[in-house]
Amino acid sequence: MTTIRSLQSIRRAVVLISIFAVLATACGDAGLLDGVGKRSQEAVLGDVSTSSTIPSISTPEETLGVVLSRDLIWYNDGIEGEASGEKNYIVAKVWERASQQRFHQASRREIVQALPNLSFPGLVPEEVRFVTSQLVYDTASALLDAEFSAAFGLWPVEPYTVQDANVAVLRVGEAGEFRIDGIVSDVVNDGLSLSWTAGDYRYELFCRTGLVDELCWQMAESSTSLTAMLPTST
Repeated sequence: MTTIRSLQSIRRAVVLISIFAVLATACGDAGLLDGVGKRSQEAVLGDVSTSSTIPSISTPEETLGVVLSRDLIWYNDGIEGEASGEKNYIVAKVWERASQQRFHQASRREIVQALPNLSFPGLVPEEVRFVTSQLVYDTASALLDAEFSAAFGLWPVEPYTVQDANVAVLRVGEAGEFRIDGIVSDVVNDGLSLSWTAGDYRYELFCRTGLVDELCWQMAESSTSLTAMLPTST
């Protein structure tokens, strides 16, 4: 059974507004997605080798249990062969890196070029340290899958070193004429699924059992422009 989230308290609204301001200042200027349990696990499996340093994490004042997602290690930023250009070029170049595979590791910059105006949670659970990002393809056409075209995994440990260690998965697909009023929740196998539409996209956030439901809701409600979270060019 689905339920619609009630209006959040004034205190929560004030906190989220302040967080969006921090993000802006730092960076300048078809039905619900199905098979979430099994397919979300698919969406975060991959073959990537990299080295990382655990970042310093900012904890928003008066907000318990979350950190700013812009402070995390975005695992695929600076990926070898990173492409830049218009949408069709990006889609083709990322496909070439691993032809015939469904999930293709992609950087934040590649994803915002392939899927303009995409949103991502501004807040994530405090145990999260890494984000994996992928473009998802229809292997028959070598084009992005319309059902869901991007997938993000949230990890407390280095990705892919421990199976199913990710605490949440966000999937994004084309909204088309399908719209969701507010945020809809479903209890699914192994966790909680939250779904909503915004702009041209529909979003499905899967949170594993063990993650407090309230933190899952905070992620969904804090969604903001992924473009605003891009690292500053050096």
